[in-house]
Amino acid sequence: MLAASIGGCGRSSPEPAPSTPPAPTPTSAPAAAPRLPGFVVLADVDPRILTDIRYAGAHNFVGRPIAGYREPLCLLTREAAEALRRAQDAALAGGHSLKVYDCYRPQPAAEDFLAWAKRPGEQQMKGEFYPRLAKSALFDQGYLGTPTSHSRGSTLDLTLVDVPTPSQPPYAPGRPLVPCTAPAGQRFADNSVDMGTGFDCFDSLAHTDNPRVTDSARENRRLLRRLMTDAGFVNYDREWWHYRYRDEPYPDTYFDAPVARASVG
Repeated sequence: MLAASIGGCGRSSPEPAPSTPPAPTPTSAPAAAPRLPGFVVLADVDPRILTDIRYAGAHNFVGRPIAGYREPLCLLTREAAEALRRAQDAALAGGHSLKVYDCYRPQPAAEDFLAWAKRPGEQQMKGEFYPRLAKSALFDQGYLGTPTSHSRGSTLDLTLVDVPTPSQPPYAPGRPLVPCTAPAGQRFADNSVDMGTGFDCFDSLAHTDNPRVTDSARENRRLLRRLMTDAGFVNYDREWWHYRYRDEPYPDTYFDAPVARASVG
């Protein structure tokens, strides 16, 4: 605030006060990056669990890294991570290990999927991930959705691998695509046990109890469901790989912090 002083009639003006340099204009501190309260990096809780975070790379149904995935990490609420460690203990006792494909998924990623679904020309991965389904039907049939339980931090996608773990060749963009519904020896050489389809296979063959998969794939799905159910998780019946922790701490909260170590702690 600037104050003005005017002298009375017939009086000399007072000596001007020494000029004072203007005070610096305060600047706002940069906004803090969003954080995920009570979340952990799964590898810090149980480094034995394998990870193959598909949305941080190009081997997924969109064909590129997805918005919000800054690092290839599995982030979960601590409660879900501790429950998953119990499932891993049981899996290892039977000669298997868990392998996760996706865990916490930020809201910007779900919005990225929605925007992608509205662009009909972007279908470069159709031949692998939804070979028998129109792209326009992915939301209507429940394979994609926003908001998603993944954004609450206690839902994950996973499979089983044998122990010792077989090697897995890296994904090579540009190679001919093979339908995710093809037999295990023909589709992408994932090192998991045969689950009847590949991960993120948008097809009725991926429904957990589909009777058309082979006997071995059916047993592998049942084993995964038993391990996860015993640890407190619930399966989504359209996707053999999708599990939500039953007692999730944030059942009504959807987070948007990126997938990065800096988002937890």
